[in-house]
Amino acid sequence: MADGKNSLLPRGPRGMWKATLWSLRGLGHGFRHESSFRLEVYLFVVLAPLGWWLGTTAVERAILIGSLLLVLSVELLNSAVEAVVDKASPEFSELAGRAKDLGSAAVFLMLLNVPFCYGLVAWQRFSG
Repeated sequence: MADGKNSLLPRGPRGMWKATLWSLRGLGHGFRHESSFRLEVYLFVVLAPLGWWLGTTAVERAILIGSLLLVLSVELLNSAVEAVVDKASPEFSELAGRAKDLGSAAVFLMLLNVPFCYGLVAWQRFSG
């Protein structure tokens, strides 16, 4: 599917394995080619253990670490949108610029969500 070799969705264990390999390849592309993604991975490496320590329940830990995973996911989607826009419209286009700006805004909102989540959990833990 990802390589255009198979028009059917992956089925069964073998198909799931192929889909996993495509996903890992995508993570590798993101890390190698996207400096913002690399920076956010480094932040994940620092903040995820802090989130594990700061969270006192499974739900708090899921919120803290999940907020970081959302940033990474949205960054990858933004990079995918930018790549498709660049391929489809290499010359300047107002719509292409808008698509890129919207993707960037989505990443920005997820980045704002991280200190919001960490701040609320920290406030609850240390205020009472």
